[in-house]
Amino acid sequence: MRLTKSLQLALLLSLMVFGWSCKDKEDTEPVIDPSSEIAVNKWILDVMDEVYYWLDDLGTPIAEDSDPEDYFEALLNRPTDRFSVIYPDYQELINSLNGITLEAGYEFQLYLESEGSTNVIAEISYVKKGSPAESAGLVRGDIITKINGTQITTENYRELLGQIESQHSITYLSLNPGTLVFEEQAPITLETIQLSENPNYIDSVYLVDDQRIGYFMYNFFAPGPGGSNSTYDDQVDEIFSKFKSSNINHLIIDFRYNGGGYVSSATNLASLIAPSVTSSDIFSKTKYNNFLMTEIPELSDVKTSFKSKTQNLGNILEGNRVYILTSSRTASASELVINGLKPYMDVYIIGDVTYGKNVGSIPFEDEENDENPYGILPIVSQSFNSLDQSDYTTGFKPNITKKESSERLRPLGDVTELLLRTAIEQITGIPSSGRFETLDRKDIGGTLDRKIRSGRMIENQIIK
Repeated sequence: MRLTKSLQLALLLSLMVFGWSCKDKEDTEPVIDPSSEIAVNKWILDVMDEVYYWLDDLGTPIAEDSDPEDYFEALLNRPTDRFSVIYPDYQELINSLNGITLEAGYEFQLYLESEGSTNVIAEISYVKKGSPAESAGLVRGDIITKINGTQITTENYRELLGQIESQHSITYLSLNPGTLVFEEQAPITLETIQLSENPNYIDSVYLVDDQRIGYFMYNFFAPGPGGSNSTYDDQVDEIFSKFKSSNINHLIIDFRYNGGGYVSSATNLASLIAPSVTSSDIFSKTKYNNFLMTEIPELSDVKTSFKSKTQNLGNILEGNRVYILTSSRTASASELVINGLKPYMDVYIIGDVTYGKNVGSIPFEDEENDENPYGILPIVSQSFNSLDQSDYTTGFKPNITKKESSERLRPLGDVTELLLRTAIEQITGIPSSGRFETLDRKDIGGTLDRKIRSGRMIENQIIK
């Protein structure tokens, strides 16, 4: 077995790893049609046969002329590997990981309309800035009942979710703030655009009972809208500079919708939170398969250091504690931050049990064959913190369990919103005086579950 040159360079030079070249072919090998399934599947096997984390448990290849998605699936170590994926268009894969997708700009959760009913409602979780959904006036908490004139049900919701990827209409209910009754609105048609979503959704400073609280909602990890663009990371730095100059003494990080993303951005965020860390302190450690660690000795001891950041909050957080808001969709790079901070401070979790993903991916394309459009995102590594801890495959359990589905949604950033309210109550020790209706709803999925980046931890810096 021979390591390919492009992988070796990618790993050793710590580049943005977006490429793969197949193994050098012997002159005696038969010529293969580059557009054929055989060519694609040979490339898939070459990649997986070297980088796959569970290499010793690699599946048996099926026929070389099989559909590439079936061929890739046959190689995976199921059910242990819940995460490796193949995508028919590499560039769309990369765009999605960076928050660039064709969409109308809103996310929602699906619930049964009532116990015993087959009707499904879609409650809007959040609306993206600069999107058609925002322009149409949709807001968090609006309830969608029909898509393209069809009532959403348990039988058709998967099909209807596919229809929102192009122009579509919705029928929905909106809360009347005066009567507090949901009223049906006139159906609206939503266009889809190539939307570049900014993960930095909300940042606020609250003064509550003499406590200065910084709140940051961060919805995925990406350095910027492009592969070499650091716009989003730079904005995170600016947000923490504002927190620091505001003399906050408590910090709440909202990961409830954050399904993962790039390790470099996770490192950047953690470096702003952990008390007075520098580049001498270890954020995480990374383990690869035995073949890679043998062929490239540098990979046998990979450590990712924190960054030295002037915006670091240092020791100003009371009790050396950070509050993290979570859901069952909090995954991967979000969990990497939680795990990486734990040796340095008290990480207090409010919300639901997180997803449970301690392994990472690298996106690969076939650089030698322009007629192969596929991209693959195989699991290539496992992450540990500085204490060599990586025991969260079943997720991190919250200190206080709260599920967003248990109440009607209030505006994000509003101090009466369930998860934020609970964190503020914990900080101040004073229960909220408001009255809040409790709901018993069954969550059956949502749009965030369909995101390519959902549950992904993308390695784009291998050796520091």
